[in-house]
Amino acid sequence: MATLRSLFASATLVSFALSGTAALADVTADQVWQDWKAYLTTFGYEVTGDEQQSGNTLAISNIAMTVIVPDTPGFASLRMNRMDLVENGDGTVSVVLPATTPMALVTEVEPGKTATATMEIAQSGLVMTVSGTPEAMQYVYDAEEISLGLSTLDVDGEAVDIGAASVALANVKGSSQSVDAGGIRDVRQKMTAGPVTYELDFTDPTEGGHLAMTGAIAAAAFDGDVSLPPMIDNTDMVASLEAGFRFDSGMTYENASVAYRIEGDGETIEGTSTSAGGGLRSVFGPDGLEYEAEGRDINIAMTGSDLPFPVTFGMARSGFDMKVPVAQGEEVQDFALAVEFGDFTLSDMIWSLFDPAGQLPRDPATIAFDLTGKGRLFVDLMDPEQMEDLGTSGDTPGELESLSLNSLTVAAAGATLTGDGAFTFDNSDLTSFDGVPAPEGAVDLKLVGGNGLLDRLIAMGFVPQDQAMVARMMVGMFAVVGEGEDTLNSKIEVNDQGHVLANGQRLR
Repeated sequence: MATLRSLFASATLVSFALSGTAALADVTADQVWQDWKAYLTTFGYEVTGDEQQSGNTLAISNIAMTVIVPDTPGFASLRMNRMDLVENGDGTVSVVLPATTPMALVTEVEPGKTATATMEIAQSGLVMTVSGTPEAMQYVYDAEEISLGLSTLDVDGEAVDIGAASVALANVKGSSQSVDAGGIRDVRQKMTAGPVTYELDFTDPTEGGHLAMTGAIAAAAFDGDVSLPPMIDNTDMVASLEAGFRFDSGMTYENASVAYRIEGDGETIEGTSTSAGGGLRSVFGPDGLEYEAEGRDINIAMTGSDLPFPVTFGMARSGFDMKVPVAQGEEVQDFALAVEFGDFTLSDMIWSLFDPAGQLPRDPATIAFDLTGKGRLFVDLMDPEQMEDLGTSGDTPGELESLSLNSLTVAAAGATLTGDGAFTFDNSDLTSFDGVPAPEGAVDLKLVGGNGLLDRLIAMGFVPQDQAMVARMMVGMFAVVGEGEDTLNSKIEVNDQGHVLANGQRLR
């Protein structure tokens, strides 16, 4: 949790320095500067700078923005030699930033060991204009390129060998709007860029391993909405959420690729990965945490000194969707989890390892499920003390009230299993099912091609005849023949008396 907060604090410094805060009427240079400082102070930053007004230009020099990194004795600091805020005479203000801006991050990576990283933010062709009113400012900007590079990294007095660590965004266009609505500042940001390139090349000072990685994204789009209370306490996220803190941010991309090489202990692994597109989205607020990720047309290839041949595989679709509550309460809260690996394919070379005769259908495989439910939390998941106490006591963090399997698909080697169902749970009854809240409900399952797959596995020698007979007997206990060739149906049910039934036959 401390690492996530540290990254959030650092990212806030960078994004604000490049895009500002921020809708349309007159603003002055001083109002822009005061708004900038107020925005960063919300996050606990200390902002200083020497101000000098000359004509229509407010020049701020020796700018320093510093914040304590939560849960560590470290801090992040961004410094600018000078920033000019120029009043254009039409109610707008131009922001003139230096071509390069240094940044430092000092953190405690473990007790008694400090890491110091120095970075540099660079821009070329940046044009930024502020308009609006003091209560509602809008920044509009574009740049030929904006980049962030790691200059040096020192861990406990020992320099880490860094060949490269940088990310560059070309053809940047964006806007940022900030509205102060009675104590809550609502910030909306949008940005497009492309291509986006990144590079990483460093040697582990302890183990001596080496990593080299390069990547590119043809086009990317970012958006975000943030609600900010007057002060955010990075050390007390529960209080910040109660005060109204919330964010909803996302990114989409097209045509991404990465190539890497890892060396260590006399071994080498290298590979490539490509994706036609995808996206990420995260939402965090009083209602909980949501995270979504998806990719399309993914292809991965790798070789290595310990691999007898190149390994290649791909997926037409991949997806992950999670929603969890974070605040304790008496009322039930929603949660969800969905995962998809769609149309997964392996190269013929890998198939030939276990199926050289090609007896198994090599159709793309799919594994996907979608779960939703309701439950209660007894603790605040964002409270470090409560989580530490929970780990020590071993108490239950919450209780499950209901769980629904909205869909299930497992398709591979000519067989397909599908299903859905729902259960409720009686948390007052922990004896009927050996400490688990007593369930009530049912799940319906359908297997197509299962017997055919089993026959092929027997023919290939993977499953002995006697074990196959036992498997068919077990299936016979839980399933009945359905419509269509090689189709089995099964309804697994738990009734209100605690009986477990399979297609109406009692098993427990």
